[in-house]
Amino acid sequence: MSAIFNFQSLLTVILLLICTCAYIRSLAPRLLDKNKTGPLGIFWKCARIGERKSPYVAVCCIVMAFSILFAQ
Repeated sequence: MSAIFNFQSLLTVILLLICTCAYIRSLAPRLLDKNKTGPLGIFWKCARIGERKSPYVAVCCIVMAFSILFAQ
């Protein structure tokens, strides 16, 4: 089943996207800052979510990890 039809997989993909974009922006900020609008602006927005809501994102990652490891 693809990640689009499985809700838990979709949440995992979104969390990984947020964490990856925030990490890439911490290494090379100009890479994401030049694309604030348009289709590539999604990555900039994910990086901003990862930076500003980092405690909540970290808790969600931990909960998702326990869910994947122990609930499946």
